[in-house]
Amino acid sequence: MASIKNLKKDINYTLGDIIEECYVYQLLNPKADAKLSEAIIDEAIVTFDSLIGKLNAKGIENKKAHFKGISTELETKATELVGKINSL
Repeated sequence: MASIKNLKKDINYTLGDIIEECYVYQLLNPKADAKLSEAIIDEAIVTFDSLIGKLNAKGIENKKAHFKGISTELETKATELVGKINSL
C-alpha cells in the first residue's frame, strides 16, 4: 500500500493538472464559453475536497481497503473530468 503522503500528492497533482488544463483551454480559446471550463474546475475542486476529507477520516477499521477505494475513486473521477475537457 502506498503511503498516505503519496496518496495526498497523487490527489493534488492529478486534480491540479486537470484544473491547469482547463486554464490552458481558456487561454487558447478566448472566444469559447468560459462557463463550461469553469464548471469542470469547480467539479475538480469539489472532488479534491471530498477525497481529502475521506483520506483524513478517523476511526477507519480496514485502512487498506479504505485507501484503495479512495485511489480508485480518484482514478474514476479524473478520467471522467479529462473526458469532459476533451469534449470541449
